Amino acid sequence: MFKIFNTQTKKLEDFVPLNDNTVTMYVCGVTVYDYCHVGHARSAICFDVIYRYLLYKGYDVKFVKNFTDIDDKIINKANEENKPFDEISEKYIKEFYTDMEAIGIKKPTFEPKATMHINDIIKFISKLIEKGYAYESDGDIYYSVNKFESYGKLSHKKIEELKSGARVEVNDKKKYPLDFVLWKKSKPNEPSWDSPWGKGRPGWHIECSVMSMHYLGETIDIHGGGEDLIFPHHENEIAQSEALSGKQFVRYWIHNGFIKINNEKMSKSLGNFFTIRDVLKEFNGETLRYYMLLTHYRNPIEFSYDGLLAAKEALNRYYTFLMRLDNTQFSNEEFKLNLIETLQSNFEKDMDNDFNTSQAIGDVFNCLKELNLYLDDCEKNNKKPSTNVKETFLNTMSKIAQVLGVFDNKYTKWFNLEENQWIEEKIALRSKAKKEKDFALADKIRNELLKQGIILEDQKEKTIWKKIK
Repeated sequence: MFKIFNTQTKKLEDFVPLNDNTVTMYVCGVTVYDYCHVGHARSAICFDVIYRYLLYKGYDVKFVKNFTDIDDKIINKANEENKPFDEISEKYIKEFYTDMEAIGIKKPTFEPKATMHINDIIKFISKLIEKGYAYESDGDIYYSVNKFESYGKLSHKKIEELKSGARVEVNDKKKYPLDFVLWKKSKPNEPSWDSPWGKGRPGWHIECSVMSMHYLGETIDIHGGGEDLIFPHHENEIAQSEALSGKQFVRYWIHNGFIKINNEKMSKSLGNFFTIRDVLKEFNGETLRYYMLLTHYRNPIEFSYDGLLAAKEALNRYYTFLMRLDNTQFSNEEFKLNLIETLQSNFEKDMDNDFNTSQAIGDVFNCLKELNLYLDDCEKNNKKPSTNVKETFLNTMSKIAQVLGVFDNKYTKWFNLEENQWIEEKIALRSKAKKEKDFALADKIRNELLKQGIILEDQKEKTIWKKIK
């Protein structure tokens, strides 16, 4: 069975969608006031792979990922730059798309902005007030946590033991310290919207409940985000949504682990973060994505330069192998290798076990090892390898690449092997020199190419080349 670890139950559970073959999934998106960091990349890659695998399994997936485009951080940035808040948010939405494209993120079904749903938010809050779950205090509206008996069921915290943490705002307007704001009274020169309680804007937690219900219904299959969102954000979403509907809000909660730098959670507040663009100055998007997938999504990643280098080298090995396949002559003789024949079923087994990308990648490289040994043996015995081995591997890898979003390049693109007449002419001159036993000239040409970042590999029938990254 296809199993998912549910944060709420702390168990691996069989995944059974609420409505037959349709899967509804909501993932909390970014607050658009700055460039994305690698923590954002990890969450985006994690849920992108989950989305892709659900599609691979044949599900009709309705996937929503929001933009928080009104928030204190956005307002502060707008004030610093003396610009309208929506100019800031639109700028960083555009930059978000640039970053996501670089790391291979598929667009969700819907990508709503909080400001698109102000009227829906006001209606939602009004109903909570009518039901006695929210109250007004000097133009602000708060959710009354004590009224929701199962508060804490996601984070496994008890109300009486909870204290206001770093992300729980404390002020004198609240009846109870854990009550959280649904609607904020506007301050002078802040963006605001008319409401029954005066001009104001939505709090952070309310937008996701509203947009999830608007696009996906009162009960959804999957809700996800980083583990830092479990409390208070996702806990508060449950309280708001279930108080309104009287129904279960989410059936499976999925949370990805932190990115850590020197054993500390990476965050802007600690000043120990890297933007995606910082990383992409030295590594391409596929390398960053591969690096993230080497660790199971629920485990923390100790982010390091050496780790990225190792990921790059692993991909070098993969694409070097593709180049070897392309430069090998095959026969039509039937032959089967066990690991190749079972690669797709092993991949599905790994992914069915709570999206175990780390094991799936390990299985791919086990296959590469077996294939290289097979090709070595064929060369040693002067025998052409079987074309069905090559075709089975490449067909399977095409399917795996569609899910993982790595292994999907051509080796010519990975190694920058673009048509270059000058290089080919140099190789031809070197081949001629070798035939004429002018090895000094042949070595001189090799060294000349090496200075240009071109390395040569002599094979039986021809010489191939690639650029050093």
